[in-house]
Amino acid sequence: MPIDEVPMQPLCRLQVAIAHAGYCSRRHAEQLITAGKVSVNGQTVTQLGFKVNASDVIGVDGKTLGNEIRYHYLALHKPAGYLSAASDQYGRPLAVDLFKPEITERIYNIGRLDLQSSGLLLFTNDGAFAAKVAHPSSEIIKEYQVQTDYPVPSEFCTRFQSGIMDAGELLKAESVKLSDPCHLLVKLREGKNREIRRALASFDLRVRLLHRLSIGPVVLGNLAAGTWRRLTSAEIAELSKLFCPPIE
Repeated sequence: MPIDEVPMQPLCRLQVAIAHAGYCSRRHAEQLITAGKVSVNGQTVTQLGFKVNASDVIGVDGKTLGNEIRYHYLALHKPAGYLSAASDQYGRPLAVDLFKPEITERIYNIGRLDLQSSGLLLFTNDGAFAAKVAHPSSEIIKEYQVQTDYPVPSEFCTRFQSGIMDAGELLKAESVKLSDPCHLLVKLREGKNREIRRALASFDLRVRLLHRLSIGPVVLGNLAAGTWRRLTSAEIAELSKLFCPPIE
């Protein structure tokens, strides 16, 4: 079975199943359950801990949800100017909206790229998968192309690889290479919030372009800005090797 057509796993929490079906958010699903508006196999359920499997028929406000839910594992080329969030009070463009109308289930980004950064961003509706990819213990290496406003001092590469303290936090790259005075290739194993920008700022440098090229075995390649593709089974298998314990 292709990796993007995996049915809902057995013993999934009811609110999770409703969210994965794209009906609403998990929090809203919890409110619907406690309000008595959700049924399973024709019986009203009000317990948040209630679990369902792929054969159960779920109803919400009289509407029957599909009894088979697909998990999605997706790679997006996020353009600069798109927000890595589920919503935005200021109405800015959302990266997740670039999957519409093809993806009807509710999906969310794994990790993030800040507003002005571009490149590879992963999305899924599989919470366990997302947690494992995003967890620092997975130590998945991410590679970035960076352009600065002024030439980068040669000592920056050495300093960033050995560690730069900023606001009580150690910023440390796996590797840093200068391709020319204002262009860098940076690999991060953990990745803290705005880590590359903060490291460069400590040398009074600003980022003009920050573009993610890869996340572990998943490479952006020639995927056009604003478009997406499904992860291959081989990419999922390679990511799974990095998890402890591996994904079942």
